[in-house]
Amino acid sequence: MWRGMLGKKIGMTQFFTEDGKRVGVTVVQAGPCPVLQLKTVATDGYDAYQLGFDDRKKNNITLPQKGHAAKAGVQAKRFIREIRLREPVDGVETGKVLTVEGWTDVKEVQVTARSKGKGFQGVIKRHGFHGLRATHGVKTHHRIPGSSGSLTPARVVKGHPNPGHMGFEWVTQKGLKLAKVIPEKNLLLIQGPVPGPAGGYVVIRPAQPFVPAK
Repeated sequence: MWRGMLGKKIGMTQFFTEDGKRVGVTVVQAGPCPVLQLKTVATDGYDAYQLGFDDRKKNNITLPQKGHAAKAGVQAKRFIREIRLREPVDGVETGKVLTVEGWTDVKEVQVTARSKGKGFQGVIKRHGFHGLRATHGVKTHHRIPGSSGSLTPARVVKGHPNPGHMGFEWVTQKGLKLAKVIPEKNLLLIQGPVPGPAGGYVVIRPAQPFVPAK
């Protein structure tokens, strides 16, 4: 029983269900993902398998990356993540390539990805502040945050909403329906949007544990 795959967000399109309903779906290339390393409770304190996705260019591989991938008999990968397990997995060994062949019975998935970066933003866009009024003498500074401190404790309290960097954070979106699996092209059609830009790497996990088809 394995618990996840790595992939890349391709973009969005439309998909027609069996009853003729049109839904928006996100196309995700999931795999193939070779197993680079197996971790067990005895050796590492927890059970997990490490997957790789998307080959690195041969002129952009360091010696540690090359040596780590060579143990699995594959080329160094650009995107590497661990999939934590509740118990050891049978039939998965270093060098084994995982695909979406066994995902036909999966109904829902959760996707983890890095959200789109929006740069430095003010408090209105970042935190939803209403801003100052636009009448009665307020001619400028309609979007300033206002006072961020007080007489006591005479400092800005930690965690106070302020302007700053927005987005570009790892987020997980749960409860996404899996509309269709195309094993021959390693594609998953996930209903609705998923985090991140087109071309961004994602981690896809089934909502419920399952046994992949042999």
